[in-house]
Amino acid sequence: MKNGHTTRQKTPAGRYALLDELRGLDLVSMMLYHACWDMMFLFGIWMDWYAGMPGRLWQQTICWVFILLSGFCVPLGHRTLKRGAQVFAAGALVTVVTLVFMPEDRVVFGVLTFLGSAMLLTGVLEPLLKKVMPAVGLAVSAVLFAVCYPVGLGWVGLGGWKLMLPQSLYANYFTAFFGFYPDWFYSADYFGLLPWLFLFWAGYYLHKAVGRRRMEPLRRSVCPALGWMGRHSLLLYLLHQPVIYGVLSAAAVLFA
Repeated sequence: MKNGHTTRQKTPAGRYALLDELRGLDLVSMMLYHACWDMMFLFGIWMDWYAGMPGRLWQQTICWVFILLSGFCVPLGHRTLKRGAQVFAAGALVTVVTLVFMPEDRVVFGVLTFLGSAMLLTGVLEPLLKKVMPAVGLAVSAVLFAVCYPVGLGWVGLGGWKLMLPQSLYANYFTAFFGFYPDWFYSADYFGLLPWLFLFWAGYYLHKAVGRRRMEPLRRSVCPALGWMGRHSLLLYLLHQPVIYGVLSAAAVLFA
């Protein structure tokens, strides 16, 4: 502070600060959720609310916001394929590390693998996706997400309509990547392409439907710290679990 004036941290030029801050806020929520998961399943601290519907709703809120926002931000970048490859590689790293050090809590086809795959597919298909009217693309993506949401249960449908899927679809790791996982498949964090790709594309088309002119208010910063976290979300995602586990382990020793 100088001469009685405070200096406000500036948002990097060209960025929509509130989008970064929303991503940062969702990241904080995810970190807290994973801390509770560690306490439950690694340190044996049982929490009924976490194992029940409140915990389920919390988890779904986190992933819905994260995936929708990721799709929304795709049109803001110019290197979708490169970014997708980086995120996919980060997901592969998480899989390898958990298989080696925590095989009982391995992560196969986790959220990073999904997001990387969604970015790569969007980058490849974008010439076709751009031909769809934004409002139509948003509506179709939202409906397909709802229809495919129960795909992990062996069926798709909406309302009173229900279509059972052949069990032969749920065969192996390859089918699990697309959302059709067999009974023996296990992953501590799992997002198949179906239904989540349609939520990602709903975000993509939501951006197009809103338009850049109406997004100008999103340049306003409310919490720069959250914005910083949002801009470094990939690195923080990779680091947060080891840090949380270390803190909880230290706490367990101190308060044993």
